[in-house]
Amino acid sequence: MQRPGALYHRTGHPRGRGAVPVSVNGYEFLRVSTAEGIATVALNRPPLNILHSPMMAELDRALEAILASADTAALVIRAEGKAFCAGVDVAEHTVERVGEMIRLFHGLFRKLAACDALTIAVVQGAALGGGCELACSCDIVLAADSARFGQPEVQVGAFPPVAACVLPHQVGLRKAVELTALGTTIDAAEARRIGLVSQVFAAAELNERVEQYLEQVGRLSRPVLRMAKRATTLAAREQILAQLERVERMYLTELMSLADAHEGVQAFLHKRPPAWKHA
Repeated sequence: MQRPGALYHRTGHPRGRGAVPVSVNGYEFLRVSTAEGIATVALNRPPLNILHSPMMAELDRALEAILASADTAALVIRAEGKAFCAGVDVAEHTVERVGEMIRLFHGLFRKLAACDALTIAVVQGAALGGGCELACSCDIVLAADSARFGQPEVQVGAFPPVAACVLPHQVGLRKAVELTALGTTIDAAEARRIGLVSQVFAAAELNERVEQYLEQVGRLSRPVLRMAKRATTLAAREQILAQLERVERMYLTELMSLADAHEGVQAFLHKRPPAWKHA
């Protein structure tokens, strides 16, 4: 078996702001590879891997192709650069663009939720906002000790719909409310303590330890692994997906009608403190 760890590498040359993305295998913002039942999707919009619509569309296409195969034992989502993902582009949270952004981003979550393969997030640096939601949408989160997790959306007049549905199942209701309603950011050790993260490794050892983890996965029966994952997550999956429909409507009809939601986005985009109408 090819060692899954061979899929792990560091580019060492984050793309500059003015650089033109280069398409590799049809992807400009991802690196996608598969070896012996282990599929890897690496976010490749460094340094912060902020998600925008073209990147989310690529990720949707990659997930569609990978998850269609019953031969996939595990899907690994990781990232190039210093951060896992610092969230969804705030410019896409405006009234004019938010509907399409939600459709794309929540489509990714729905695909991950319906996936029978084991999904593993490998996190270094910041996993914030939509980046934290992407990580916690996976079955297993392996993190460097330098990783940070948080849902700061409330600071820009919003809330995280996916996290609102998923986090109570993972960290308990009280901690979930603290993370989503207060915008608290936590380190990897605290994330491990509350159950958001599965394992924490020294940053310098992360790739090696992930390789060892994937070698364990590679020794298992793929159909049995997939069935065990499906059986374990079935009830929570159905409940979370049903809740997400209601939370989406709340976000798009109630939240987006608030003056404070508009103010939060505009304040962020114009680099000024928000002037909340209802503070």
